[in-house]
Amino acid sequence: MAQNCLNAYKIMWLFVFFDLPVANKKDQKNAAKFRKNLLNDGFTMMQFSVYIRHCASKEAMKTHVQRIEAFIPPKGSVSMVSITDKQYGDIINFWGQKEAPKPRQPVQLELF
Repeated sequence: MAQNCLNAYKIMWLFVFFDLPVANKKDQKNAAKFRKNLLNDGFTMMQFSVYIRHCASKEAMKTHVQRIEAFIPPKGSVSMVSITDKQYGDIINFWGQKEAPKPRQPVQLELF
């Protein structure tokens, strides 16, 4: 049981928040490409401009941060924040007035 509590503090969730311009075709294409890159990197859309990803460790999270930095569009703003799995477990989501279930956690695969 102590191992599970310890893991809840080592496993991370990475949130990406962004506000990208879509005033012209080029900006729209850049915004769409950014979202597609997030999805290709294993992120899930939480809200239209908020994407989340489960990371097995801080090191894995840092790898994803570096990937995102490499494909940030030239215009707009992108912010990232990480929280522990324990903190993520305390999120309360609502769809309308009804509490929404949290997304399923991915199964963690451990290799030797």
